[in-house]
Amino acid sequence: MKRLIAPSLLSADFGNLNRDIEMINKSQAHWFHLDIMDGVFVPNISFGFPVIKYIKKAAKKPLDVHLMIIEPDKYIEKFHAAGADILTVHFEACTHLHRTIQAIKSLKIKAGVSLNPHTPVHVLENIIADLDLVLIMSVNPGFGGQKFIEHSFKKIMQLKKMINTSNSKALIEVDGGVDNSNAKKLISAGADVLVAGNYIFGSKNPEKTISDLNNIINPS
Repeated sequence: MKRLIAPSLLSADFGNLNRDIEMINKSQAHWFHLDIMDGVFVPNISFGFPVIKYIKKAAKKPLDVHLMIIEPDKYIEKFHAAGADILTVHFEACTHLHRTIQAIKSLKIKAGVSLNPHTPVHVLENIIADLDLVLIMSVNPGFGGQKFIEHSFKKIMQLKKMINTSNSKALIEVDGGVDNSNAKKLISAGADVLVAGNYIFGSKNPEKTISDLNNIINPS
């Protein structure tokens, strides 16, 4: 199976957003990763519906929308209307997770659940078969540029085992501190999708950085 790269636009230059969108369109990246923060669930605020709609018009690849917000159920239909192709909510933010996942899937888009670093993977045991994606946070959510949490490798392996034993088709996505030094090990542990922000947009040649990362995770 081909592994995927999802550059996080949280690290893009919003003064030159169209330039960075076009770079991703031309690159070997597969998804656009959009981090939505409300300043309540995480101590930061990012962007909302107008920006997502703008990105959707310009993007030629799927929008992977990660909701780091409280009460995500209130906004599922709005994020779908804004252009989300994949909608991921946090386990820690959902009182009735199964209901939330079914609401997302009823809109005919992919549904994912994200786990904070302190949350064990076994909490998804009774819902893993319903998920299209599980996002492992390998840093504490809220800010880019943080150091990778090494315990994430163990969580990925535990999650992969759960997926295999339950016949789930969920992809494992990893977000936080991903770069060329740990990408190969993440894939070996069981990751399918790698999110990278500062590593890509902070490089001198982001398109080449994506290409190099793709060569690591999808060797010919």
